[in-house]
Amino acid sequence: MLSASRNFLFTVLSILWASMVVAEVSEPYTNPAITARLISVENAVPPNATTLSLGLDLKLEEGWKAYWRSPGEVGLPPQISWDGSQNLASAEILWPAPERFTAFGIENFGYHDRVVLPVQIHLQEAGEPALLNASVTLLTCSEICVPHDFTLSLSLPAGVGIDLNAGDLITEYARKVPLDPAASDIVVETAVITDDALYVTASSENRFVAPDVFPEMGPSFTFGKPDIRTNSSGTEVWAKLPLYARDAVVPLVQVTLTDGSRSVTANPAWSQDVPQAPFTLTEGRPDLSQIMTIAMFALLGGLILNVMPCVLPVLSIKLTSVLNQADKPAQQVRYGFLMSALGVLAFMWVLSATILALQSVGVTVGWGVQFQSPVFLTIMFLVLAVFAANLFGVFEISLPSGLQTRLARSSGREGYGGDFATGAFAAVLATPCSAPFLGTAVAFALTGQPVDVIVVFTALGLGLALPYLLFAWKPGLIRLMPKPGRWMVVIKWVLGLLLAATAAWLLWVLSGVAGVQAAAFLLGLATLFVAIAAIPKIGSLTRVVSLTVIAIFGLAMTGSVTSPPEAKQVDQDWVVFDRGEIPRLVSQGKTVFVDVTADWCLTCKANKALVLDRAPIFDRLQGNDVIAMQADWTRSDPAISRYLESHDRFGIPFNIVYGPNAPDGIILSEVLSTAAVMAVLDEAALR
Repeated sequence: MLSASRNFLFTVLSILWASMVVAEVSEPYTNPAITARLISVENAVPPNATTLSLGLDLKLEEGWKAYWRSPGEVGLPPQISWDGSQNLASAEILWPAPERFTAFGIENFGYHDRVVLPVQIHLQEAGEPALLNASVTLLTCSEICVPHDFTLSLSLPAGVGIDLNAGDLITEYARKVPLDPAASDIVVETAVITDDALYVTASSENRFVAPDVFPEMGPSFTFGKPDIRTNSSGTEVWAKLPLYARDAVVPLVQVTLTDGSRSVTANPAWSQDVPQAPFTLTEGRPDLSQIMTIAMFALLGGLILNVMPCVLPVLSIKLTSVLNQADKPAQQVRYGFLMSALGVLAFMWVLSATILALQSVGVTVGWGVQFQSPVFLTIMFLVLAVFAANLFGVFEISLPSGLQTRLARSSGREGYGGDFATGAFAAVLATPCSAPFLGTAVAFALTGQPVDVIVVFTALGLGLALPYLLFAWKPGLIRLMPKPGRWMVVIKWVLGLLLAATAAWLLWVLSGVAGVQAAAFLLGLATLFVAIAAIPKIGSLTRVVSLTVIAIFGLAMTGSVTSPPEAKQVDQDWVVFDRGEIPRLVSQGKTVFVDVTADWCLTCKANKALVLDRAPIFDRLQGNDVIAMQADWTRSDPAISRYLESHDRFGIPFNIVYGPNAPDGIILSEVLSTAAVMAVLDEAALR
């Protein structure tokens, strides 16, 4: 087909030397979206001619787009049926290189303003008259999508004559048809497909300026916006295209690579090794001011996390220690709070290193996704259950007497390890929460370079540690707390209830992630754990061995009793998330409200209880013109992960509204308000 495009161009240029006569043009098809004509270089069939040069001329109104032969995630390419034609052996459409455009948050390939699809006609009988009936089916999209079916006809008698204007127009678009590899200076080298991405590499003797990649693998394979990078000299291209849907069987991939006015279509060699990307982003790196702005967002997001429901129960542990330190030296108090702050930062640094390690092997990482792990939830539940039981006085945690004596001689620094653990624990429990400014900062880090990850997560840790740093700066502030007394017993019970409630929440999350059977099994083990710890007459060695065995057995068995993933039912008033349905619903004039949530996301639950389930938002979401669509991310779901990643988001809550006036979607803040949701619903709706 690619060599046919060169032959077609040569034919057109050759016949332009003939006489200038008004060429045959079909009656146009016109509506508010498009005007279509069938044009011909020849107004008659020359003697002995075996081919004719036609063009399907599509003029698109402002804002309207038509699709390429491979339309992308959604859409339909133009199709032509030649039934009813006379003296026609075959017809071949030549496809000019497409452009990338986004609609409904989905990547599509096609054309805007105007495009002429060159058509090479092969005649059955050379030099004889021809009747050409082109029955065209195509889809155009703007804020809505409109299908078109129409017929364009040309009757060409035997004779001589061409139209220079038609020839120039068809030639212009024939030159945009991608070359075959032998005729191009671009070499598409390799293609690698994994479970979640397609990788393509290419090279050229001439520097790449604005490369783009358009894969063609059939309708079952859909891709997101590519990450395209070049080397320092600009002569090599590396592209990663997120894979949103795929078949088990991988067909032979065809790739079109464009770079300004040049383009090539090739079948690259398959490889099993994912190519590394030691290149720079083609759009350039952010400058220092941008990085500092994002770091400030991360700092503010971390500070706000301190008042989120995820972190407050852990701060209660620190509050208990503060009440017991009112009479201690200021230096000891300062060091204790500094160790808590260091615990927060240490967890953030470990998290950064883990993210970079996972990204290096191609794993998509999100904020809070560890709460999708049954083992992680088991550890957190056991720790909180033990802390709560300790606050209730079921048992006391004490060190061996010899160790206590040695620590007593070290100026009271025995609590520093606990202070460090408290800070780290607060940071761990902060990850299922999202706060204003946090989504922007985390998205910047996870889509940037390693230094971005380190800077953002360090700033986030500093924000989360600010309360500890405040007390470290002014240790005298703890003297403002009431003097110790019987009221502390009440506080201790209140804090114990808070921790018990958090442990119960984690158990409920585990039931959603691993199943009710796994949660019941863990609850039984935790009960046994606390009971053994509370037996006063049991020997210390026996107690330690027993508790260790129970903990290890719990971690090992929780994963084995995990039930297989099931399609979780969404709330009664919501429909199940289906990314492919969003364009269809919007094209019908509907407004689509998407809520990505999870059992472990407390901010999501707060949004639902305080905003989404209350009037007037609830009433608006139940209206005939609004579709409330819910994506449950309690368990790991690659489709939801890729959907979030396509919007540069890696954590939840995530809420976005699509509509006739917002086909690309309007993203809401992590913390919803009634006024903000109503305003966005109004903005997106058809008016």
